[in-house]
Amino acid sequence: MKARTLGIIGGSQAYKLLEEKALSGERLGERGTPFGNSQPIYKLNTSTKNILYFLSRHGEKKYSVTAPFVNYRANIYALKDLGVEVIIAWTGPGAINTDYKIGDFVVIDDIIDETHSRASTFFENKGIGFIRMSEPFCPTLRKVLKDTLTNLNLFFKDKGTYVCTQGPRLETKAEIKKYKLYGADLVGMTLAPEVFLAKELEMCYAALGYVTNYAEGISVGAGLPRPINRARRPRPYNWVVERKYKKGELFEGMLSKEEAKRVDEAVHKFPEIINYIAENINDYEFTCDCKYSMLRYKERGDIGEDWREWMK
Repeated sequence: MKARTLGIIGGSQAYKLLEEKALSGERLGERGTPFGNSQPIYKLNTSTKNILYFLSRHGEKKYSVTAPFVNYRANIYALKDLGVEVIIAWTGPGAINTDYKIGDFVVIDDIIDETHSRASTFFENKGIGFIRMSEPFCPTLRKVLKDTLTNLNLFFKDKGTYVCTQGPRLETKAEIKKYKLYGADLVGMTLAPEVFLAKELEMCYAALGYVTNYAEGISVGAGLPRPINRARRPRPYNWVVERKYKKGELFEGMLSKEEAKRVDEAVHKFPEIINYIAENINDYEFTCDCKYSMLRYKERGDIGEDWREWMK
């Protein structure tokens, strides 16, 4: 099968993997687009014939750009311009559904967009972009992620609805109650409009979450953490824990030291996950409809085959 060009979008701790050289490659730098500059892009080292491009959504060094101010359009445009066909994004949401534990991986399958004032489309002031969202995350790429986690013996949830909030502040208890009524399992700040922009450019996009904390007001059992290795039996969560406010700490006390360790362990699994995907993705036939998102506009004569012309 032909070589594929993959884009990897790193989440809130991606810069750590660059600093530690757990991810390494040629630094291509920022890429200019009609929407401004993207985050710096790396061409990752890989032993496969596939090409991997990587960018850290929140900044190359430290957490320098909060979610509402990420230039999502520039990042997606830049990856498309480099020939990327499929995007795997990672994100660190909080858990609303208490079946999800700190450090769990989640192959997200649906999204609720609660953001505002973000540039959410490439097609401003145009009569195009009415795209069906029955499956916002590519089903084929989600299967790749699920098979990868299974084969690497990593514990994961095979689906989850993610509500994307505006940020950068965290959510109130009342907001989390509302999102729970919506049916949300997870809450984060970054996948919208990212997934929708990828869809507009007919790219396959899937998101792998790792649970970083419990959302505000969510009471959970406080047993020992679930092992990342799925072969080991999870330990029970038996009693309720209150999360007291702790001045100056990450999330002001919503995350214990043991839980922070679990999050760090999950983040450091990403290079292994990415490498496994790069080595095995060519075994998959992409039968999804992602590449047909704009087909009716092409057939109607509104746009041509050159995607760069669509937004002019």
